[in-house]
Amino acid sequence: MRPVRLSVVTAATALAALTAVTGCADKSDSKASSGGSGSIQVTAKDDSCSVSKKSFPSGHVELAVENKGSRVTEVELLFPDDRIVTERENLGPSTSAKITAEVKAGSYEIACIPGMKGDGIRQKVTVTGGTAARRSPEMDAAVAGYRKYAQEQADATLPKVKVFTDAVRAGDLEAAKNAFALSRVGWERTEPVAESFGDIDPKTDTRADGLEAGQKWTGWHALEKQLWQDKKLGSDATPLADQLDKDLADWQQRVGKAEITPTSMANGAKELLDEVASGKVTGEEDRYSHTDLSDFKANVEGAQQAYELLKPIASKNDPALTTELDKQFTAIGTLLDKYRSTSSPDGFVSYDKVTKAQRKELSNGVNALAEPLSKLAAAVTK
Repeated sequence: MRPVRLSVVTAATALAALTAVTGCADKSDSKASSGGSGSIQVTAKDDSCSVSKKSFPSGHVELAVENKGSRVTEVELLFPDDRIVTERENLGPSTSAKITAEVKAGSYEIACIPGMKGDGIRQKVTVTGGTAARRSPEMDAAVAGYRKYAQEQADATLPKVKVFTDAVRAGDLEAAKNAFALSRVGWERTEPVAESFGDIDPKTDTRADGLEAGQKWTGWHALEKQLWQDKKLGSDATPLADQLDKDLADWQQRVGKAEITPTSMANGAKELLDEVASGKVTGEEDRYSHTDLSDFKANVEGAQQAYELLKPIASKNDPALTTELDKQFTAIGTLLDKYRSTSSPDGFVSYDKVTKAQRKELSNGVNALAEPLSKLAAAVTK
């Protein structure tokens, strides 16, 4: 679940025609946009967010971000309706990062978010007409493969969700519990695509502490709380189940319209690892059911699928990187296999049984994979 930045109301008014694609790269297509340093400098402080240029041409636009504040911060490039074009979370004090977005002409905002909560401190920027991002037949094939994968995941999710929601509507707590984690696998594998629509994720996958003021709590986790913590289904359980079916059917219909590029695939793979680090390893995502390892596995599988599709390109440009990614994907898979269970519906031990030391080991494994994965987009766009 991405932290909510976009209200349901504003999401509903999103400009469908406005498109952009995201990713990370070490260089820019557009020399005009990059300036002498090769990047647009973004300096984040506790009370300011300065940008070296507020107008630059379209194409691959690199942001060189430095956190000079005292708090962990997040930097985002945003559409006018607050949808996230690209982002980098968890930037500690005195740290820096490079973020590259493949952006079309239009109006955007750059937000620095000290403490990673709220709307942040914003700067308006304008992207003018410029050089289109380079593409190759291999890149187009990777995008086509990932689009097919995302649609397949959405198509496969709806029947599994219906098993879950039918059990809720029938008042069968045990059947609903058994179906809960399995209903989330396809979503978790392709979550960055779902999040790109802005309005679906807040309705389906928001936790109680992620709600905005005035936002009604709907989706998986509202029912998860009733099933595991309340140990009974409330009077709103059936409407919640109906709404979840409706929202995910909407997601299924819109997957084919998602803006997907090689860089957004690579960036999305890294986002999935960030999801693991911020929500699954900590046990916050599925705090009532403790089915975090199922989501963890699905996030890794989705990231690996994006990587495998991009690997033919990346291996030519940076063979050392793909060798390392192969090694780390194998390692994290082996690590997760230690927690397999044949006695649980989702195939993993309950996360509340995973010790602090084991969680640390899992966290280290995620970090070991996330670091080289953050370089994938750069390898693809060389």
